[in-house]
Amino acid sequence: MSLQSGLPLFLGQLIRSPQKISAIAPSSVALARRMAMELPQDRSGPVVELGAGTGKITQALLECGVTPKDLHAFELNEEFVDRLHTSFPDIHVHHNKAQDMGQLGLNNVRAVVSGLPFLSMPGSVQIAILRASFRAMGPDGVYIQFTYGPKSPVQERVAKALALTYTKSETIWANLPPARVYSFRRSMV
Repeated sequence: MSLQSGLPLFLGQLIRSPQKISAIAPSSVALARRMAMELPQDRSGPVVELGAGTGKITQALLECGVTPKDLHAFELNEEFVDRLHTSFPDIHVHHNKAQDMGQLGLNNVRAVVSGLPFLSMPGSVQIAILRASFRAMGPDGVYIQFTYGPKSPVQERVAKALALTYTKSETIWANLPPARVYSFRRSMV
């Protein structure tokens, strides 16, 4: 699959349902690869992708060594779900909300990689998604999230309530708009 081939579908969805698309362009290859670089290499197991969209990050995760049987992509947009099924027939595609991942019995997850628009979500939704993610991952998991803004995509009060710490990447200028990747972990108190 060409990494550029999702652009017409993305733009069509942006025009038809702008309230459901939170970006002005799909993630770039540079951003997708930077997110995949954050995967823990000292652990194996499933990887969950939230908001898989047209599959740019999905492709980078597979290129980084995640096996198709270990990749679980969550997406709400039906046309994106169809695209993911067609482009990546061997991965698990879930037409579910991110916070519902616990209902699917996912556990021992190595990492959760998110393209969700965290900055536009209320704190209660952020908490629900992060709780479900860390329940599936356990204490050693890492939640990887990109953002376009200058500060953490997770509200400070949410990070504090869940005892999360983070590291952030350099700015990825080869993305529209430029972005940063944040990696969240539970602090061991």
